[in-house]
Amino acid sequence: MAVSVTGRAKIQTKDYKRAGTYPIVDQGQAPIAGWTDSLDAVIDAPLPLIVFGDHSRTFKYLDRPFARGADGTQLLRPVDEIDPLFFFYACRAIDLPARGYNRHFTILKEKDFAYPADMAVQQTIAALLSRVERALELQDELVALLEQAKAAAMNQLFSRGLRGEAQKDSEIGTIPAGWELATIDQHFSVVSGGTPSRGNDSYWAGGTIPWVKTTEVKYSVITETDEHITQAGLDGSAAKMLRPGTLLMAMYGQGVTRGKVGILGIEASCNQACAAMTPIDDDVLPQYLYHYLTSRYQAIRSLAHGGQQQNLNLDIVRRIDVPVPPTTDEQQEIVDILDAFDRTIDLHRRKGEVLDQLFKSLLHKLMTGEVSVADFDLSALPKLEGSAA
Repeated sequence: MAVSVTGRAKIQTKDYKRAGTYPIVDQGQAPIAGWTDSLDAVIDAPLPLIVFGDHSRTFKYLDRPFARGADGTQLLRPVDEIDPLFFFYACRAIDLPARGYNRHFTILKEKDFAYPADMAVQQTIAALLSRVERALELQDELVALLEQAKAAAMNQLFSRGLRGEAQKDSEIGTIPAGWELATIDQHFSVVSGGTPSRGNDSYWAGGTIPWVKTTEVKYSVITETDEHITQAGLDGSAAKMLRPGTLLMAMYGQGVTRGKVGILGIEASCNQACAAMTPIDDDVLPQYLYHYLTSRYQAIRSLAHGGQQQNLNLDIVRRIDVPVPPTTDEQQEIVDILDAFDRTIDLHRRKGEVLDQLFKSLLHKLMTGEVSVADFDLSALPKLEGSAA
């Protein structure tokens, strides 16, 4: 049922604080949107409550005092026969079709859901789902911490190196005294790909040659298993073929795409919005350049120019300064350290993906009665710190 909290003020977005006594909950995806110290806005009874985003279709479980953001939210609490945490998960299992930015509460009110008559069974189902979801959250938190640690390591490695040598100032900041500052085009050929006409049906249909777009350049090795890579129907003569190990940088792209880099793990072609970097000597390892460009993502993005659409171009990419250790052995040591971070981050991301699929499957099967909670050995899922149950 919906819950009325008469007299409780809602917090305008402009009044959200970065710190405060009480969390602000709105219909956005983030669990906490901001903070407030306003006692007039605090909702502390009856708890727990479920916050429903009328436009976004998000559900949030609140068992501690909070304040609401001044957007489309509804407060829900089940009847006494239904456990609140079970109700929270039951709501999330409901198929609620998107209506754009229209309101969805009227549709939600018309939906039915089944629940076990035994409160203990409801609570056991809720506890199982809560523990799996918390395990997923812990993987996400660990990935975030590892990414922060990697960023700190990159800053240290590219400014101080591994040998503890003296430092010198350069156009990009402090670097080891024995390192060279070189532009990319001193050690790499930098070219763009091409995009054939859509009218060329032989190119676009039934082809076998991978053709990489900027959206596939995502700080990783690009392989033929990447599901979004276009298979272009080339006869081989019309494509600019790039060998494995070539670095690609997205020069165009909305949002966060521009400035990202990837390494080809296969022979492929790319579109004209990608800068393809191929070594012309053995002085700089491609993997070293890959990690350095990754560390300079924001700085590289700021080099873009243009009108409404800010882009990079080949000349900009060619002139990017790179601090180069004097030996490839030292470069490889740096690569090994950062590769180890990447492997660990990837491992926990994949664990998170498995847990996400497990949670979604359990949510559906438990709430539809396809499986019974009695089928699970809950002793294999010890209670996690911070879990809701």
